[in-house]
Amino acid sequence: MSGVEKKTGRARGEEWWQTGIIEMSPGVIRLRGYEIQDLIGRVSFPAVIWLMLRGELPSEDQAALLGIALGAAVDHGPQAPSIAIARMAATCGVGINSAMASAINVLGDVHGGAGEQALSFYGDIAVALDGGMALNEAVSTRLDRFFGQEKGYVPGLGHRFHPVDPRAPRLLELVRDFAARGVVNGRFADIAEAVEANVARRKGKKIPLNIDGATAVIYGELGFPPPLTRGLFVLSRSVGILAHAWEQSQQSERNKGPLPREWLWAYSGPPARPLPGDEGADN
Repeated sequence: MSGVEKKTGRARGEEWWQTGIIEMSPGVIRLRGYEIQDLIGRVSFPAVIWLMLRGELPSEDQAALLGIALGAAVDHGPQAPSIAIARMAATCGVGINSAMASAINVLGDVHGGAGEQALSFYGDIAVALDGGMALNEAVSTRLDRFFGQEKGYVPGLGHRFHPVDPRAPRLLELVRDFAARGVVNGRFADIAEAVEANVARRKGKKIPLNIDGATAVIYGELGFPPPLTRGLFVLSRSVGILAHAWEQSQQSERNKGPLPREWLWAYSGPPARPLPGDEGADN
């Protein structure tokens, strides 16, 4: 092969995949332009996540706040479908990667997507604020549209298990601390609290902010777009999924289903019946 052919072949190979994330050649690994050996031991895992997703290194405070949000949502016990699935998969004898994949694959719109939905909701209100609308008016207008057209649960509020989600108030408190130091501006915290207050007036009772609404506040304050909020939740919950899959793999149960053996499901089909033509046969 001539030098021209080699060069042309290499160029075609380089054009096959194009990425601004990683540069690699023998002996060289650069993430967003930074030598990997310079990052190792000097940059935290949340900061590396930020770098990979955003292209630049965060400040120490930004990385710390991102780490706080990631740490808050790592687990919610086997009553959460993803955790239960990880444990059931482990009892089927699959490897830990398969157990984790099985669990992660159910983190969808209903279980795992509320943070993305909450940040989108807050973002609509933020756009109205940018247009000159006052906070309470912007919140009320968005809620009018939600209750008039979208129905369902206001994303980021309420919890089927906790009267008050113990994670949410602490996260909002920390956001206010970081805002007081100028790390974030507190705008999304204001929006979330205004949504909570407006819904309370409409319903006649407080429906408190939950983990999805609180982490959405942090991700919004840090400038992450809504779709990445779901991805960040998956990263966070993967820690709990890994822990539960590993714990279950060390136990002796085999094929442990969603219910104990003595608790069978409720059957709602037709009663016992003979095959056609057997109606008159002796039993």
